[in-house]
This record gives sequence, C-alpha cells and structure tokens, in this order.
Amino acid sequence: MGQLTGGDPSLLRRINSAVVLRALRTAGSPTLTDLTRLTGLSRPTVEGVVEGLIGTGLVVEAAAEEGARRQGRPARRFRFRAEAGHLLGIEIGSHRVAVLLSGLDGRIIGAGTKEVAETATADERLERVRAAVADLLRRAGVPRDSLRAVGVGSPGIVEADGTVRLGTALPGWTGLPLGDRLRRSFRCPVQVENDANAAAVAEHWKGAARDTGDMVFVMAGLSPGAGSLIGGRLHRGFGGAAGEIGALHLLGREATPERLLSTTGEPLHPLDEPAVAEVFAKAQRGDEQAVAAVERFLQRLVHDVAALVLAMDPELVVVGGWAAGLDGVLEPLRGELERYCLRPPRVALSLLGEAAVATGALRLALDHVEEELFAVEKTVTARRR
Repeated sequence: MGQLTGGDPSLLRRINSAVVLRALRTAGSPTLTDLTRLTGLSRPTVEGVVEGLIGTGLVVEAAAEEGARRQGRPARRFRFRAEAGHLLGIEIGSHRVAVLLSGLDGRIIGAGTKEVAETATADERLERVRAAVADLLRRAGVPRDSLRAVGVGSPGIVEADGTVRLGTALPGWTGLPLGDRLRRSFRCPVQVENDANAAAVAEHWKGAARDTGDMVFVMAGLSPGAGSLIGGRLHRGFGGAAGEIGALHLLGREATPERLLSTTGEPLHPLDEPAVAEVFAKAQRGDEQAVAAVERFLQRLVHDVAALVLAMDPELVVVGGWAAGLDGVLEPLRGELERYCLRPPRVALSLLGEAAVATGALRLALDHVEEELFAVEKTVTARRR
C-alpha cells in the first residue's frame, strides 16, 4: 500500500474505518475498550470511527446484557448490522435457475429455484431469473433497494464486463451482454463469472477446499469445465478461458464426449441429463454397451483432468457437476492421476453439490462488498483492472 504521509488523511480515515468495521463484524458486540485492543488504534480514534459508522447505518449500539444492567451502568457495546444490506448469488443453468440471499455477513437467509426449459431463449431464461429473484425477495420480506451486490454464475467464457464471449451450452448465449442485461434489473453492482470458477470459489469458501489455496474444481459432464485457485486467488487466464478442458477433445481426437457416452451410435445431446443418467444406470445394471460407454467417458474425463493437473500441480481436485452424483468417478480419477502425474493431488467430491455455483456467486457479491467496506487488500475473486 505504501507509506502514509501527512497528505493522506482521507486514506487514513478509510483504513481506520475498514479496520474497525472488520473487527466489529468478527467480534460479536465488543465495547470501545475491546475495539481499541483488537485494532491497536487509540480510543478517541475508535470512538470517532464508530460514531461515523453508526451514521452510515452499518453499525448500531447493541443492547446491554441483563447481568451488566444489575451491576450499574454497563459499557456501551456495538455490533455490525448485517441486515443493513443484502446480497444475491444466482446460478443460471440449462434446466434451472437458483438464487441465494444473504445479509452483509454472507449468512444465507433464503433460497429459491425455478425450472427452465433447455431450449429457452436468452430472454426467456433471464425472465426466469427475474421471477426467481422477485419470489425470493417477497418470501424473505427483503426490499429490492436493500441489495448491495449480485453475483452470477453462468456457463461459458465470461469477460470482465460480464459479456459471454462464448457459451455453447445455452441457446443464444454466445455474445450475450449478460452483465448489462442483469444490471438493468438491479440498482447495485452485478458480478458475472463462469460457473465452474464460481463453484471453485464456493468449495474454497464453504466446501471441500477450505484448507487449501491451490485447487481445481472439475464440473464433470459431457462437456466438462474447470475452475481453479492458485495461491488462494481465482485463476481466470488472460481472457477468462482458463479451465476449458471440454475442448481438449479437439486436439487430434475424433470422438466427441457426446459420442463416447452413446450406446446407439448417435451422439447424446450435451444438455440431455436424463439420457446421460440412463446410460450410467444401465451400466450399473450390467448392460455391456453402457458399461463400455461409461468406461470410455471416464477415461476421457480423467485424461482431461490429468492434463490440467500436470499444468497446475494443485494440492486438491474437487469433482462436482452432475457426474459427481454417479458411482465410479472418483476411484478411476485417482488411479489415472497416480499413473500420469508426477505428484498426484488429493481427490474429493464436492461437499456443496448442486448448490456450488450459486454459493460461489454469492461469494462474488460478498467479495465486492468487502472490497468496498474493508478495502485493505484484494479479495479472492478480484478481477484484473
């Protein structure tokens, strides 16, 4: 950050405010004496900062404890008002949209989903998003103008401004100015991210990767994708296309993933999840063609993941997406990574399941607010400016 000088009073006030507010958010309901100890700031400075934060609505004086009342005038206590604003995390998928709602502390206070047809147009899909949000806010009793940030997880290669540069999974998605379209519906910042990247952030926040900053999340499916963290920071690549392992079949391989898992010779539709699940179900029942198809699919998947592991050397690989719920994914992946990789990583299933993308999107929104309120260092999901 550099050395502060006498010409930096506004910056110094902002830093003091961020330090005190962070302490308030994590300490429950501290007194001024507690805050002085926690922050290392002088009592007059802490007192001035707290009064200013009360004026913004982010802090309120907490009720004194009953025991303290009986012993005379208690010390004033203060708390961070998580209810002073709200955040949304949105997943836009092929068959559904999902929404999570939280206060400014990231604690989820509501959730909702709405089904959508895989053939829906971009306008129809976005209308389902708006309907899901409106329904959730109504049920939670939260006014729309209390939203401070919205995070969105979407299939495709997403540019910094929220435009989907390439998105073949959803009709009409390539070239869609998704960020701009959604900003018209909200009077707050909207952060748009690739769905696998969002899921990686979620697993690092609340899932299987909480103990590591070097991890890969694999969204397993007919067209797999991956999100990764390096040194605790989300890695998007220069143009947002990092982790697109679903394109590896283009490197001299004739069979597409849709053909690998077919038992009829006709390629499966990438979004036809029931048809895919039926192939796996037949394989479990011993159908020879289905067993062979699943073996081909798993072999391709583990090779794709191995290529990413060789390039990145993560500590952990987390497997999610629809294939995470199907038997037989983890052991072949572990075995192949041991075979191909110089240092095989740990492999685990997602702990968040189908909530991973929306949870990561909520973390995007929380990061945006934290960067505003506590802007001392960059967050995990901060984009290159």
